[in-house]
Amino acid sequence: MIGPPEAARAIGARLRALPPPVLDLAPAVVALVAMVVARLAADPGPGRHLPFAVALSVVVAGGLALRRRTPVTAYAVQTAALAVESLWLGPADLTPLVNLMGLYSLGHNADRRRGAWGPVIMLPGIVAYFARSDAPAVVPAAVVFLWLLVWAAGYTAARRREEQAGAHAEAQRQLRRDAVTDERTRIARELHDLVGHTVSVMLVRVGAARVILDRDPDQARGILRDVEESGREALDELDHVLGALRPDDGRARADDAVDGPPGLAAVPRLAERMAGTGTTVAVRIEPPADALPAGLDRAAYRIVQEALTNALRHGRARSVAVSARCDGRHVELEVCDDGAGPPPDYRAGRGLLGIAERAALFAGTVEHAARDGGGFRVRAVLPLP
Repeated sequence: MIGPPEAARAIGARLRALPPPVLDLAPAVVALVAMVVARLAADPGPGRHLPFAVALSVVVAGGLALRRRTPVTAYAVQTAALAVESLWLGPADLTPLVNLMGLYSLGHNADRRRGAWGPVIMLPGIVAYFARSDAPAVVPAAVVFLWLLVWAAGYTAARRREEQAGAHAEAQRQLRRDAVTDERTRIARELHDLVGHTVSVMLVRVGAARVILDRDPDQARGILRDVEESGREALDELDHVLGALRPDDGRARADDAVDGPPGLAAVPRLAERMAGTGTTVAVRIEPPADALPAGLDRAAYRIVQEALTNALRHGRARSVAVSARCDGRHVELEVCDDGAGPPPDYRAGRGLLGIAERAALFAGTVEHAARDGGGFRVRAVLPLP
C-alpha cells in the first residue's frame, strides 16, 4: 500500500508536471466558484446587484491567475475590487481570504523592491472592509497583524530563494573560474616544459656550431640543420599545446589524429636532441610506452623532459641516465646525471615544481636530491589506474 507521504509526493509531482498557465488558472477558478456560491448563499434572490457582485468576484479571482506574471498589479487590482465590494455591497466572507492569497503571492513572486509594496497596498483594502463594520478596533488591528505575517512569510521565502539562487550561480561561476585557472596552469606547464627544453638544447648546439664554424664548416652546418629540425618539431608540439585555446570548429587536425601528444616513446628523440650538446643520454624504457594510458604516458614524458632540461641547463651534465620501469601497478621514472649538482641550500624551482604538479595529478610522488657521487637524481612514481 502507498502511505500518505508517498501519495502526497506523487500528487505534488503530477501538479508540477502541469503547464504553468493551468497552475495559475486553477486556484482562480476555484476561488471564483467559491465566492459566487457564497454570495448566492448570502443573497438567494436574483437582486439587481448580483451581476456587479459576480463581476467583482471575477476581478478578485483574476488577480490569482496573474499572481506570478504581474504580482504587484494583480494584487492592487484585487484589493481595489475588495474595497469597492466592501463599500458598496458590504463585506463578503471569502473575498478577504482570496485577497490574503494574493498578498502572499505578491511577497513571494515580486522582486525585493516591488515586493515591499505589499503592506502599502494591503491597508486601503482592510480599511474599506471594516468601514461599515461595528467590530471593536482590536479586530482590524488583528487582521492587519495577520495580513502582515502572511506577506512576510511570502517575502522571506522569496528572499531565501534569491539567496540560494545567487549562491548557486556564484558556485557555478567559481567552478568556471577554477576550470579556466586549471587550464591556464596546464597550458603554462606544457609551454614551460616544451620551450624550456627546446630552447636550452638549441642554445647549446648553436653555441657549439659558432665555435667550430671556421674550423669545420660542414660539421657546423650539420649542427644547424639539427637545430632547425628541433625547432620545427618544437613548433609542432607548440601548435598541439595551443590547440586547446582555439574554439572547437568540429574539424579534427590530421596530425593530431595520427601523432597525438608525445609519450615515453618519444624519449629517445629527446636523447638524440641532446646528443649534439655534448651530453650523452642513455635511455631504458620498460615496458613499451603504448602499454600506458595516454594521459599518464604524456605526463611521464613531460617529467623526463623537464628533468633532462634541468640536467643540461643547471647541472651542465656530461651524461644522463633515464629509466622508466613498470611493474603493473606503478610507473617509476628516474633521471640521474653527473653534473655539478645543486647547492647545499637549494630550493625547488619552477621546473621541479612542475614535475611535482604533474605527478600529483596522478596521485604520484616525486623525490629529488643530490647524488652521493655527484650530480642530481629525480625519481617519480606514478600509480597506474
